Amino acid sequence: MIGLISATAAGAVARDRLAAAWPDLTRVYDGPVGDAVRAAFAECEQLVCFLATGATVRLLAPLLGDKTADPGVVCVDEGGRYAVSLLGGHGGGANELARQVGALLGAQPVVTTATDSVGLPGLDMLGLPYEGSVAMVSRALLDGEPVALEAESVWPLPPLPTSPQGPYTIRLTDRAVEPGEREVLLRPPSLVVGVGASKGAPVAEVLGVIEDALQEAGLSAKSVAELATVDAKSDEPGVVAAAERLGVPLVTYSAEDLAAVEVPNPSDAPLAAVGTPSVAEAAALVRGGELVVPKRKAVRTDGRPAMATCAVVRRPGRGRLAVVGLGPGARDLLTPRATAELRRASVLVGLDQYVDQIRDLLRPGTRVLESGLGAEEERARTAVAEARKGHAVALIGSGDAGVYAMASPALAEASDDIDVVGVPGVTAALAAGALLGAPLGHDHVSISLSDLHTPWEVIERRVRAAAEADLVVTFYNPRSRGRDWQLPKALEILAGHREPTTPVGVVRSASRPDESSRVTDLGALDPATVDMMTVVTVGNTATRTVAGRMVTPRGYRWQENPREGSQEEAK
Repeated sequence: MIGLISATAAGAVARDRLAAAWPDLTRVYDGPVGDAVRAAFAECEQLVCFLATGATVRLLAPLLGDKTADPGVVCVDEGGRYAVSLLGGHGGGANELARQVGALLGAQPVVTTATDSVGLPGLDMLGLPYEGSVAMVSRALLDGEPVALEAESVWPLPPLPTSPQGPYTIRLTDRAVEPGEREVLLRPPSLVVGVGASKGAPVAEVLGVIEDALQEAGLSAKSVAELATVDAKSDEPGVVAAAERLGVPLVTYSAEDLAAVEVPNPSDAPLAAVGTPSVAEAAALVRGGELVVPKRKAVRTDGRPAMATCAVVRRPGRGRLAVVGLGPGARDLLTPRATAELRRASVLVGLDQYVDQIRDLLRPGTRVLESGLGAEEERARTAVAEARKGHAVALIGSGDAGVYAMASPALAEASDDIDVVGVPGVTAALAAGALLGAPLGHDHVSISLSDLHTPWEVIERRVRAAAEADLVVTFYNPRSRGRDWQLPKALEILAGHREPTTPVGVVRSASRPDESSRVTDLGALDPATVDMMTVVTVGNTATRTVAGRMVTPRGYRWQENPREGSQEEAK
């Protein structure tokens, strides 16, 4: 919960805007400001104070305890110009909250955390449990001193400016080791613990066998990603409580799935009880990995039979491929999600001119693999190959990466051995449509006129189908120096079904500094004025030009009886 506190009418206006935007996330604290701050500090994970920073500091000072437990605090000035991350920038999430508040209120986020200020990811913000000298090693990274990265397993980390050797170390390990004086340990969630339990197995016994197994194998409990068992034990109290105490999810599988897993130590007892010859080992191994602790039984001191078993598997890190749409080119049309993925990636793959658009957003240490036009399939293969090595990869494309861009060749190469994330972007058709008016207000279709990958016969059939179906048509890749006849042919096909006065929008370099747009009609359009940087949108039979803008009504009935259509639409 985010506590909201204000002292003046001006602050209350901004406070209420935030409360209205986040009704389920915020709570307004009224009354004397001191009492409100104390109450919110005790009850909320984060605070937004619409107060002067000095006043906020004085109110917070007596309340401060531990930086790992104190809430994050953002301070917004009375004029709503700045959202200052005041307390708990990393641990309390105040840095990100300042950015979100700033975006919502139109305020400039102010973040002074050293790593954030220079674009370095905080070692305590990687989403991994950590131990050791975070401040010391972070300072070394900031000062440009050599910091070695020792990864005992590959994991999709964000870019870190590390060296092969150095007096400081970042070590990625799931082993139960203590950090050195100049070392940070990062704990990857690489261990899966399979658990079998008899009915009524006490949580102490389930936890005991897990802890003993990890300790004897020299493994850290902080790297346990999940407990796994058979469906029949999904509500076994001792197993459920063990997962809760370890702070990990409980994942269950059907007996049929577990019975199909080859294990070194099958048994007749679980086969008779739940229908599979193995629970602990099979549940840990069902999604692959290395069995590092074979099945072991709990040790009881009362001489009674063990009621719990466990096995431990180490799963390899899965690479991550984010296919990112950059939008049509303008920075303010690049989505926040796309920006976050660019900053998360340790490897960026893309067309050289697109890389240049966003190079300033990359974190220091990002490895950039760029190539020129015509190498789309090579870029897709490269991105997938880098992800398979365990890296965090961003493959970029213009517009939306799934529309005439890099998503389809990349996903055709990718299998289920990597994680794939799609990040949508504003397409060229949408950017052009916004400039033209509302040409896409009814059913519409996009067709690429490039026959480099699609035979013209197929393209022509699609154009004819769109013409006969009276769809608004947006033409991508309409004309180049080597392809100058396809657009006239496509327009000729449309002209057989539409009047010469049908509105046509021509937009070049939408959202970029040299953008241009114009509305003409089907009979007047000169294809020679169109190039590969242009998107051509041809209206349907209902599209009209209104005040110089293309408008395609949502329903044809509007044309016949506007009042009736509006009433029907309102329903």
